[in-house]
Amino acid sequence: MCLLQTMNEFEINTPLRAAAFIAQTAHESAGYSAFLENLNYSAQALLKTWPNRFTPESAAVYARQPEKIANHVYINRLGNGDEVSGDGWRYRGRGVIQTTGHINYKACGIGLGLDLIAFPELLEQPLNAFRSAGWYWKNRNCNSFADSGDFIGLTKAINGGLNGLDDRKAYYGRAKSVFGIL
Repeated sequence: MCLLQTMNEFEINTPLRAAAFIAQTAHESAGYSAFLENLNYSAQALLKTWPNRFTPESAAVYARQPEKIANHVYINRLGNGDEVSGDGWRYRGRGVIQTTGHINYKACGIGLGLDLIAFPELLEQPLNAFRSAGWYWKNRNCNSFADSGDFIGLTKAINGGLNGLDDRKAYYGRAKSVFGIL
């Protein structure tokens, strides 16, 4: 119900748009099973995921400490403060599109009429988790990428890069099949 309500609210209203939205959000939320970013990384995973933020030595220090990891990787980014501020942890990825960072929580909260700065955990509630993705989708003009079939451009608009592209494409193929899109 939350998915359909969100797609209706944010004009994700064609089979191609719906397939693309489902593909991207399903990937970002581990098949709609995770509305909160999991930062419980091993040292090896930290080096693979954030090669510019960790050395082998620092990765060993941060490994398996999710709060410490969040406060380090999101330091002074996306409107967050320094590591001591706790903003990285407070504004870590939430919702089915993983809204991240103080600046994005503030903008999303304004867009949805929610106080996400004081209550960031509201994005863990199913309806808000989906609506935050719809808000992000609309504000990044993602329907235009979906309409033109530019899945690479769409992935970059959602993720900033091409992380998980094969998984996203697999979801996209399944969703297109369900909607009867060749």
